[in-house]
Amino acid sequence: MVPKQNNTLTPLALALGLTFSSLLAGCSGEEQGAAQQTAAQRTVQAQTQVIQPVEGVDTTAITGTVEALESVRVASRLMGYIKDIAVVEGQAVKAGQRLFSIDPLDIEGAVAQASLGLKQAEDAMKDAEADYKRFETLYKEDVVSRQNYEKMKLNYDMAVTRAAQAKAGLGTAQGQMRYATVTSPINGVVTRKLANEGDIAAPGHPVLMVENPSRLQVRGNVTETLYRGLKIGAQVMVEVDGQDQPVAARVAQLAPAADPMTRTYTVKLDIAAPNLTSGAFARILFPTGKRSVLAVPEAAVLDRAGIVGVFVVDAQGSAQYRMVRAGRKADGQVEILSGLNPGDKVVTGNAQAVNNGDKIQG
Repeated sequence: MVPKQNNTLTPLALALGLTFSSLLAGCSGEEQGAAQQTAAQRTVQAQTQVIQPVEGVDTTAITGTVEALESVRVASRLMGYIKDIAVVEGQAVKAGQRLFSIDPLDIEGAVAQASLGLKQAEDAMKDAEADYKRFETLYKEDVVSRQNYEKMKLNYDMAVTRAAQAKAGLGTAQGQMRYATVTSPINGVVTRKLANEGDIAAPGHPVLMVENPSRLQVRGNVTETLYRGLKIGAQVMVEVDGQDQPVAARVAQLAPAADPMTRTYTVKLDIAAPNLTSGAFARILFPTGKRSVLAVPEAAVLDRAGIVGVFVVDAQGSAQYRMVRAGRKADGQVEILSGLNPGDKVVTGNAQAVNNGDKIQG
C-alpha cells in the first residue's frame, strides 16, 4: 500500500514563507521610494560661477565720526528772556530766517532813555549855540572880552559833543533792538534745541544748533605710519552706520602736527551719501597693501532662516546650501571670509528660487 501524501505545510515552513514575502515587499517598497525621490528632484535654471581668488586691497580700519562742515551754535547777543522759539528740531531753515526772539522790554526802556537823553542834549546845544552867536556879535563890537567870547565858544563845542554822544547812544540802543530777533546765519537744519521759551538767554550760551547737511566730513585720528602715506585729494573708502555699501571719501585736511597726548594726527575727509547725518559712527578704511580674497556677487549671498550662506553645486549638479562668513561689500561683490574654497561652483543667478538638493541647470 502506498502511503498517502500530506499537503499541509508545517508551522516552520509557513513562517519562513511569510518572512521571505515580507522581505520581497520591503525591497520593492525601497526601490519604489527611491524612484519617487529621484522623480521629485527639481531642476532649476540658474547661473553659476566657479570662484577663484582675486587680488583685493588690504586695509586698516580707523574709527571716525561724521561731522557737518558748517555747524553753528546760535546764541543771543543780549541778556533776556526767550520770548518764543519759531523752529523745531529737524526743521530746514534758510539764512536770515527767524529762529527765536528775546523779550525786548529792557531794550525798549533803553531806547526810550536814550531818546530822552538825545533831546536834552540837543536842547542844551541849541541854548549854547544861541549864547555863542550872541557873544560873537558882542565880541566883534568890543562889548565883551575875548576871554568871555572863547568861554561861550567852548560851551557850545562841548554841547555839540554831548549831543553827538547822545545820538550815538540812541543808535546803539536802537541797534540792540535788532538783536532781539535772532536769525539763522546759514542754510541748514536745526539739529539741537538747547533752551526753551521762558529761559534766560545770555551771550555765549547757545540756544539752537544749525548744521548744513549737504557738506559733511569724517574726522578720525591716524598713526604716524598711516599719516605719512596720505595726500590731500586721495580717495578712501568709509563704512558708515546706516549705509549698505562703503562710501567713497576724499582727504580734505591733514593736521600739520600730532596731538602730544595721543601721538596721532587728525584727518578730515569730505564725504557725501544719501541720508547721511552728522554724529554717525564711521570706519575709515585706509589702504595698506594687496591681498588675495574670495568674492561672490551680492545676488549669490542669501539669508535662509537667519543663516547667511550660498548654494554650492556639487559634482552631481545638485545645490547644497553652505553657511559662509561674509565680509565687506564693494562694486557689487561680497568678500567671503570663510565657508568657500577656490574652485567651488556657486549659484550666482536666480539663487532665491533654489532649494537644497535641487538640480542646477545653467
